[in-house]
Amino acid sequence: MAADNAAFGFQYVMLKINDTLSIPEEDIEWQAIRSQGAGGQNVNKVASAVHLRFDVTASSLPAHIKTRILATRDKRLNKEGVIVIKAQQHRRQDQNYSAALERLAELIQSATHVAKTRRATKPSRGSVQRRLDSKTKRSKIKANRRKVDD
Repeated sequence: MAADNAAFGFQYVMLKINDTLSIPEEDIEWQAIRSQGAGGQNVNKVASAVHLRFDVTASSLPAHIKTRILATRDKRLNKEGVIVIKAQQHRRQDQNYSAALERLAELIQSATHVAKTRRATKPSRGSVQRRLDSKTKRSKIKANRRKVDD
């Protein structure tokens, strides 16, 4: 893996997710492929798009983050637990590689975020009383508009 990345001229030691979490280079596998769409003269010669593969189950991530990633319903995660990211928006391979790494970091970062548990609350007694008073007041205003019976 590391030899593949070095052969293509991309060197990084760790992909930093946040202050406490990083992914070593050995956990990420990538492959250069041809981009889709119009490309002019170089369309059949240059492999500028990038397929990045990250095996979640075999990675060095903590177990609780692995389970959270595997529990997500993301289309980039296949049945074997491998995240596949295709980056082809740039014309240069190194820019696509950086974009794919950013997207991987984003995906893992979203799995590390734990949402606050919701606590059920009740309206205060004063707010309930104010609401009922305003309803009563409005009711009296509308009652005063009616026709008076003799």
